[in-house]
Amino acid sequence: MSIFKRPRFSQGFAGQLYFVFLSLLGCSTFLLVHQGEIFHYTPSQWVWVYAMLGAALILNYFTFQLPPEGNLQSMDSSVYLACIFIYGAPFALSVILFVSLAMALYDRKIPFWKHFVNFSVYTVMIVGSSFIFKMAGGQAGPIHNDQFGAYVAALVVYFVINVFLVGFYYYLLYKGSLYDILKTFMKDTLLVYLSTLILSLVLSILIVHNGVFGLTLFIGLSVMLSYSFKQLFTMYKQVQEKAIKDQRTGLYNHSYFENLLEDEIKKAKTNETPLSLAMIDIDDFKKYNDQFGHLKGDMLLGFLGNYLKVESETAEVVASRFGGEEFTILMPGYDDHKARSFINRLRKKLNDTYFDGVEIFPSGCLSFSAGVASYRIDIHDKSQLVELADQALYYAKKQGKNNVHVYGSGAEKESEIDFAEDVRDIEQQLKLFLYKDVDTFKHSKRVFRYAMDISEVLGLDSVERRNFVLGALIHDIGKLEIPWGILNKRDKLTAGEWETVKRHVSWGKRIAETNEKFKELVPYIELHHERYDGGGYPHGFKGSQIPKLCRMLTIIDSFDAMTTERPYQQTKTFEEGIEELLRCSGTQFDPELVELFIRYLRLKAEAQQQPAAGLETS
Repeated sequence: MSIFKRPRFSQGFAGQLYFVFLSLLGCSTFLLVHQGEIFHYTPSQWVWVYAMLGAALILNYFTFQLPPEGNLQSMDSSVYLACIFIYGAPFALSVILFVSLAMALYDRKIPFWKHFVNFSVYTVMIVGSSFIFKMAGGQAGPIHNDQFGAYVAALVVYFVINVFLVGFYYYLLYKGSLYDILKTFMKDTLLVYLSTLILSLVLSILIVHNGVFGLTLFIGLSVMLSYSFKQLFTMYKQVQEKAIKDQRTGLYNHSYFENLLEDEIKKAKTNETPLSLAMIDIDDFKKYNDQFGHLKGDMLLGFLGNYLKVESETAEVVASRFGGEEFTILMPGYDDHKARSFINRLRKKLNDTYFDGVEIFPSGCLSFSAGVASYRIDIHDKSQLVELADQALYYAKKQGKNNVHVYGSGAEKESEIDFAEDVRDIEQQLKLFLYKDVDTFKHSKRVFRYAMDISEVLGLDSVERRNFVLGALIHDIGKLEIPWGILNKRDKLTAGEWETVKRHVSWGKRIAETNEKFKELVPYIELHHERYDGGGYPHGFKGSQIPKLCRMLTIIDSFDAMTTERPYQQTKTFEEGIEELLRCSGTQFDPELVELFIRYLRLKAEAQQQPAAGLETS
């Protein structure tokens, strides 16, 4: 197996030094062992040099691949081993010298120095194998049964040297585990080298007993075997393609993506290298499907799949179809900045790429929204990275589509989007009040607006603001459990009915706890009827036992309840509401917060020259 019969990759400085070392080692080994024997060959020996040269070139031409990895292999090593067994190491070195020169002249696309390094690797393998062959009692010449152990030892050393020299080069480049790399190479090439052992012995026997005719038979047999291996790999690839490829787009499918993502996360963690994932969604794809039908929609998916495939292969990243109109691009070696730049270039280029029917899109062109997330040390599972990228995609769409958002890059913007979505979720639940108690729905909306203003007055940070405002919006959700007759009763409530109403804080707590996003809002639901003096419910907390923002919500809730029409109490005017706050300051309400809230009400009323926004006076 040659160093250059592997997939192409960039070579680092360590690899270049390694090439220099191999070249010096191979050149000095060749000179030391060969000792110019080529100048003393007889005509008959030259015939066999040319014959072996032809055989090696033919076998080298008929390279093949073996599943699962698809490493390029050839049977030419059986020729070099047969030369060792019959003629000795110097003769084998002469053959590999001419083979390397012929390959350099034939394949000029590969730089000459690469051919030279390849020659050096084979030289070290041949000399090492020959040395062990002699040490194990082997003698060049006809094949003898009692030398079988020497033949096996020669092949093993040949195999081990090849795996180590090539594997160590990959180790220098990728800095992974040397043991794992060598183990992988041995697993990939073991079958070929077992075949090489048998063929080298077969070739030796055929040459000794049948001469050139035997060599010709061997070449024919080896070519047919190489062709069979090639066909086997072709069929394997076809089956594999169907198993890992999405037939509609030609991209890798979801299952392959998940396996690859898991492997890449392990590599990123082990090697401490960057890794980014992009989730891509075609904008307004449903509109295109509805307009032109699913057949045309499938053609659009195939078009975008081919576009992503071509662009990804150029950038050495991996594109997959995640499902529906969603795609992923896995980018090993890309940090979030580099990943965003690449995905953004893809987006802009797609905008300028025409496809039939794109005129119906709002932007008048093909577009996608994309979310990018990068691997972090606290990510331990592939689903976490997918979730972050999917969340970033959500933020991208909420910002107007046709853009790229990197998770965590705009924390304030992400917070605003999350907040707006949470408000919508809560409002959807509150709409149940529209058929049961529209007054509670309106009250919750007014308290929410008050809380929005007060959060600015208090200078709350984003987390406190979110919880306080959402808590104000959802604080009465437990009233959904109160019977309709009690909730809408116009007369004064009985003691039993009042006890039922008071339970709404506990019911609301249970409702909020069923949703992970709203668990932090529980204190606002449960404690907004606690009193500053400890006379409230459900726990009788007082003073600082009640969180500050819950004490503030109690003031807002009470003021709005006093100044809007309720079925079981008299409505107060704006000024009467303020007087009631002052009267209950220090007992029902926190006096400092009452003062702050009244100051806010006065300023707002002066600014608008009317009662505070949303107030309904009698």
